Amino acid sequence: MARIFYDCEFIEDGTTIDLVSLGAVDEHGGEFYAISRAFDPMKAGPWVRKNVLDKLPPSSDPAWRSRLQLREDFHAFVTAGPGAVELWAWNAPYDHVVVAQLWGAMPDLPRNLPRFTRDLRQRWDDVGRPELPPAPPDAHDALADARHNLVKWKVIDEIWRARMGDPE
Repeated sequence: MARIFYDCEFIEDGTTIDLVSLGAVDEHGGEFYAISRAFDPMKAGPWVRKNVLDKLPPSSDPAWRSRLQLREDFHAFVTAGPGAVELWAWNAPYDHVVVAQLWGAMPDLPRNLPRFTRDLRQRWDDVGRPELPPAPPDAHDALADARHNLVKWKVIDEIWRARMGDPE
């Protein structure tokens, strides 16, 4: 089973969740990063402006993509390997909704994409909330957060495996 750890930065107002950026890493060093050209920065609150928007590269950077291109490129990244894949995120429900909305309604998701994202935060809680490495200096950059999710996974999974008696 391949695992992909990802993070989304987004603007939300209680009704709409609008993707700003998406970062993902796999366990073998593959990475994906994209910024949506479709979000409206004027709808961002002060926290998102300061912690997310102010850190984005200029719009001339190739990471900026249309929603369609972002969707196609993310799909290609997730399905590049053989076999099934698990998606993992910290506080996964919002991230999963943002990603699923790239295709529209849930029934429109490609069949080879998972229908849910596993929650690292919940797994961390399940193993007793061990100390995790501190957030990176570039936290709230979607790719930096995705990389940090993989780092957190390694700590959490080591404890999980020890409790389950699984040496691998």
